[in-house]
Amino acid sequence: MKKRITAVLLALLMVCGILAPVQTEAAASSDDYRAVWFSYYDYEEYLDSADSNNASEFTSFFRNVVSKCKTRGMNRIIVQVRPTGDAIYDSDIFPTSAYISGKQGRDISYDPLEIMVEEAHRQGLAIEAWINPYRVSFNTSYSQLSKDNLARKWHESSNASERRNVLSYNGQLYYNPSKPEVRQLIIDGVEEIVRNYDVDGIHMDDYFYPSFSSSNYNKTFDAQEYNASTEKQNGMSIKNYRRKQVNKLVKGIKKAIDAIDPDVVFGISPAGNIDSLNSKYSYYVNIKKWTNSTKFVDYIAPQIYWGFSHKTAKFDRMTDRWADMVDQSKVKLYIGIPAYKMGQPSNGTTKAERKELKSKTLLKKMAKYVVKNDIDGIIVFDYADLNKTACKKLAKYLKKTY
Repeated sequence: MKKRITAVLLALLMVCGILAPVQTEAAASSDDYRAVWFSYYDYEEYLDSADSNNASEFTSFFRNVVSKCKTRGMNRIIVQVRPTGDAIYDSDIFPTSAYISGKQGRDISYDPLEIMVEEAHRQGLAIEAWINPYRVSFNTSYSQLSKDNLARKWHESSNASERRNVLSYNGQLYYNPSKPEVRQLIIDGVEEIVRNYDVDGIHMDDYFYPSFSSSNYNKTFDAQEYNASTEKQNGMSIKNYRRKQVNKLVKGIKKAIDAIDPDVVFGISPAGNIDSLNSKYSYYVNIKKWTNSTKFVDYIAPQIYWGFSHKTAKFDRMTDRWADMVDQSKVKLYIGIPAYKMGQPSNGTTKAERKELKSKTLLKKMAKYVVKNDIDGIIVFDYADLNKTACKKLAKYLKKTY
């Protein structure tokens, strides 16, 4: 494995006096967390301007990415490496992602994640690998999946149980959260990353189950597995059954990471509105359980994407509710803030919030609130928005503060 072999080889060379330790900038400490999300569509800048099979061009591209993150006051980057049951890294489990190769399953001559980890660490940034666990495709066309994609193989299987491992809902394909073999596939994929790459963390966002409606939530998707389950026979609701499936996955990932490298953190970024997370129709995440134990996550990073003047989910009030939830907990709290909304007043729910979004200082105000209330850090969405004036003002504040 690259991570282990490289470390052992370097150690031997240093012991023999053949190689002096490489001087790199200090990596970000876990107590100083200023991160930015680098999404799958941020790779488009590279694909649109370069040869997707050129390692030196990708290195140059990502070197500039890291440099921009540093300029904006960030000390950590969260790179999406599995957007849709694929891999933006060298994987034996998932096919190469179309978002890095142009077509799913197409080989490339270099390992993007290896380059990203090396470049981030060279410039002193921590780096986390961001995966979407259940999403397989943004459409329902299995023919667009590569032939070596396990989701396609399961769909084409003569085994009816295997065909249930992938489900279609609302124009997209998903892995079935109720199937143990799906859960193991996702855990195996995480283990592959942690074993092979010197990442500082594994990250998941708010996409678990798709959103259902009040009329179909108990009739569709994995309702078949629920109806056949002992949980239903014992009186468990489908809401709690689905939460249990997600809990099994999250706990399994945390256990797998800790067994390989306990220094690698595991975090999840759920939707920011706590009330929405209690819905019977979507998400199915048990945030209270996750934050009241050390067996699920190392940090929680709610996406609080509303201004201080939002009609129902004011930034300060929602942040306070999350802070109260993790109070006395060992789980860290990082707040996701919305660079993508800056300069877009139409996203506001009130006249005052529209004014906030139009201003150039809202992100800075959010960060100041986080710092003032001793919250552990922030994550900015998204890298593509770092050139906005609001991000420049945020950067000035962060550099002055840290």
